[in-house]
Amino acid sequence: MTKYKQGEIVLISVSFSEGTETKKRPALIISSDKYHGKRQEIIIAAVTSNVKRILFGDTIINQWEEAGLLYPSVVTGILQTVKHSMIIQKLGNLSNQDFQKVQENIRKALHF
Repeated sequence: MTKYKQGEIVLISVSFSEGTETKKRPALIISSDKYHGKRQEIIIAAVTSNVKRILFGDTIINQWEEAGLLYPSVVTGILQTVKHSMIIQKLGNLSNQDFQKVQENIRKALHF
């Protein structure tokens, strides 16, 4: 099993609500390395290239190319737990500056 780390951008396989087809989508790993050592799941935040619609809890990625993304992108406030098997590959790493902004916005969204 590949070891993934907090702050990495990964490509995951997500199912449609009907459950018959899947899409490949980028996501940011937000769970800690300690969490990964104790569980078989990873907590992710969805990543979208829709930079025109920024909602509460979302964070624009300034260094998106360095993070391995193909387009300007946003880390959304949409959090999800996924199995390691849903991760297809690592795309890159979010910069420390961008990751700190994500943490701040998620903290605001969860109000702690």
